[in-house]
Amino acid sequence: MKISFAKSGLPKAGALVVGVFANRALSATARLVDDATGGTLTRAMDAARFDGKAEQTLSLLCPSGVDVTRVIAIGLGEPGDLSLASLQTFGGVACAALSSGTEKHGAIALDLPADSDLDAVQAAANVGYGARLRSYRFDKYRTKEKKEDKPQLEKLEILSAVGNDAKKTFGLLDAVADGVFLTRDLQSEPANILGPEELAKECTRLEKLGVKVTVLGEKDMRKLGMGALLGVGQGSARESQLVVMEWTGAAEKDTAPLAIVGKGVCFDSGGISIKPAGGMEDMKWDMGGAGVTVGLMKALAGRKAKVNVVGLVGLVENMPSGTAQRPGDVVTSMSGQTIEVINTDAEGRLVLCDVLTYCQQEYKPKAIVDLATLTGAIIISLGSEHAGLFSNDDSLSDALTAAGKATGEKLWRMPLGEAYDKQIKSDIADMKNVGGREAGSITAAQFLQRFIDKGTPWAHLDIAGVTWGSKDKPLVPKGGTAFGVRLLDRLVAEQYEDKA
Repeated sequence: MKISFAKSGLPKAGALVVGVFANRALSATARLVDDATGGTLTRAMDAARFDGKAEQTLSLLCPSGVDVTRVIAIGLGEPGDLSLASLQTFGGVACAALSSGTEKHGAIALDLPADSDLDAVQAAANVGYGARLRSYRFDKYRTKEKKEDKPQLEKLEILSAVGNDAKKTFGLLDAVADGVFLTRDLQSEPANILGPEELAKECTRLEKLGVKVTVLGEKDMRKLGMGALLGVGQGSARESQLVVMEWTGAAEKDTAPLAIVGKGVCFDSGGISIKPAGGMEDMKWDMGGAGVTVGLMKALAGRKAKVNVVGLVGLVENMPSGTAQRPGDVVTSMSGQTIEVINTDAEGRLVLCDVLTYCQQEYKPKAIVDLATLTGAIIISLGSEHAGLFSNDDSLSDALTAAGKATGEKLWRMPLGEAYDKQIKSDIADMKNVGGREAGSITAAQFLQRFIDKGTPWAHLDIAGVTWGSKDKPLVPKGGTAFGVRLLDRLVAEQYEDKA
């Protein structure tokens, strides 16, 4: 779908979306439509009990007096509550409504209230951004889909007072959307198509955007002493990989980077501690943290972010076989710490601990954020509304929480503490990889914290409950969500990027 920008007015074809504020207060374009149709829009709102609540939708088919095939009214809520985030939602809801019809051309009219303090260019660009985010569709394996079941919308115009002046600002947001779409693609791919080596190859495609990519195979990792990561993958016929992606966009090229670390278990059977069959197909997206890391690097490179960031992903497949890791095994991590493997289905932390050690030894980052679909316990705690946030640094935690609120990718900070750390004490090694049923997401975070150097700000995001969506949302269609790309892009822009 191609998105463009033009001056306000009534289009001559296609479908048109107009905004209506709370208590049926018509926007400027909505009033034009109502006048041109002899009050049809007002009467329809009365009949449908449409009062302009945010995201409320009302469609008029082939109204006389205007040249469009449909007029779709979408609620904007109270004028004073209008924000860039709500305008993204407006664009997403509008895109979904337009895509439900047969029109190839659509338009969204944006009319800001006269007293709005929003930047008009940013407002128009964010409407387009919301529409782009909602337009995602993963359909590459649908060979029998009927034409009428596919979205017909090919071109979408954002009509506003600033017209094409919003194009440049939209281009920066569009680069972030490209990163989001890459992550959603990676999360959606079946595991027989996207294994560790295939995902590593996808990472190397970022080189054309100026990202330096280094891929380490099992031989390299064995030399580094990554016994924890390699232990997870030893039951699979597929070779494990470690991929490092470096974006050097800061004015001072030697500035310590922000590090983003992603768990990349391309399929998680649970290993010898095998999972139940029901729902195991979902474990193709157990590489969700790695997918977010790759998508973020594409977003930053695509918008030429003025920052140094290194993204690292540990890629493995956790399978049961005659060579698989057993419960009771003891492995030695790259840090030298030993780990008693009580449960082979608690594998993500074993992957991450070695990647975290490598990251700190090689890059001495100014801060680390890791992302992982790490525990089912976080889903029990927070459902699909928030990701779990664990951190050793209040400033980093606060910045992440603020970025989450701004993007709608919400975080909830969870505790860490010595009492929880004691739960992973092992009788025969430095630690064990699980701490029992109680506080499972917390003890997993405590495990990771043991591999963070003293003085290094660190945050762990447990995204197990938010990586895959079971229903459509305004900006996120059902399926892979790419939760974390927009959040971390915002964090980088607000906290780490060089200011012009």
